[in-house]
Amino acid sequence: MAEIHLQNLAHSYSAKPAGPEDYAIREMNHVWEQGGAYALLGPSGCGKSTLLNIISGLLSPSEGQVLFDAKVVNDLTPEKRNIAQVFQFPVVYDTMTVFDNLAFPLRNQGMAEAKVHSKVQEIAEVLDLQNLLGKKARNLTADEKQKVSMGRGLVRDDVSAILFDEPLTVIDPHLKWKLRRKLKQIHEQFNITMVYVTHDQLEASTFADKIAVMYGGQIVQFGTPRELFERPSHTFVGYFIGSPGMNLIEVQAEAGGVRFAGTHLALPEALQQRIGETPYKKLQVGIRPEFIHVWDEHNPDALQAQVTHVEDLGTYKIMTLNLDGAPLKVRLAEDKPVPEGQASISFPGQWLMVYADDYLLEGQP
Repeated sequence: MAEIHLQNLAHSYSAKPAGPEDYAIREMNHVWEQGGAYALLGPSGCGKSTLLNIISGLLSPSEGQVLFDAKVVNDLTPEKRNIAQVFQFPVVYDTMTVFDNLAFPLRNQGMAEAKVHSKVQEIAEVLDLQNLLGKKARNLTADEKQKVSMGRGLVRDDVSAILFDEPLTVIDPHLKWKLRRKLKQIHEQFNITMVYVTHDQLEASTFADKIAVMYGGQIVQFGTPRELFERPSHTFVGYFIGSPGMNLIEVQAEAGGVRFAGTHLALPEALQQRIGETPYKKLQVGIRPEFIHVWDEHNPDALQAQVTHVEDLGTYKIMTLNLDGAPLKVRLAEDKPVPEGQASISFPGQWLMVYADDYLLEGQP
């Protein structure tokens, strides 16, 4: 197990990068603490796999350093870093049995056969592979092959970390939740540093204690699933996390708060002052669909919005509103009455976020 520190790390596939747009990974400093279960979450093309390959040693960074337990490992091969990496598509030796696949890394280390047998049995039990040990890998299903891939990393005692690069992509949906839960159990049992790359927020939230959200080659927020949901520090996090994502409205500052079209939103004095002190090109307010308050009856003191669409999803409803030209999504509980025609709504102060050039203004409650 290792603490992994990315120090002033950046990477460009261009020989002579001219600016930030030429970097797949923009300069970052980040720490994965020893024994943590982490997810690296973001859309396709944001740099997740590039970053993972730099950590594992499959790719050398253009700039900066990768440290394992404070030791620079830039020049070390993946083998010498003792990293186990599980890829999107299962990597197994088809002509070998499941037992021999799991035993392969141990035999390469020269481990005594009795110890090999003991370790393979231990991992096979953890991954529910006992009944498949004598079976050729080519006869396995996709999820069984992926469990064998995972097992080859877990079977070694010297692994610094296990990196998962979208490992459940080829797994049938009804089996995904089982493997996610299995990975969580494995982490709790072995306390290995694990970094799990995915574009699926559900996978990230069910596996990781902390999630690093990547966007445009940068980690724009690192926190618990709850922190990412309740207090997105970047508009992309608000948009990407949640279903539907955060409502975002471009506004202009004015006395007492902010305005869009003919609607004024009052803000606390401290936040008004913060806006006045901050240079920015674009100012936005954001609020999650779950946090918009919908009054059961018409309230003349509330904001008035037109109801344009309602989706009934069984356990909850998604209502689309038009507030002075701004589209809003509102998530209603199953038993909550749906307003007809017009809805009286309020934005509770604790859940209304203000963003300057996409970043959350500090000092908000």
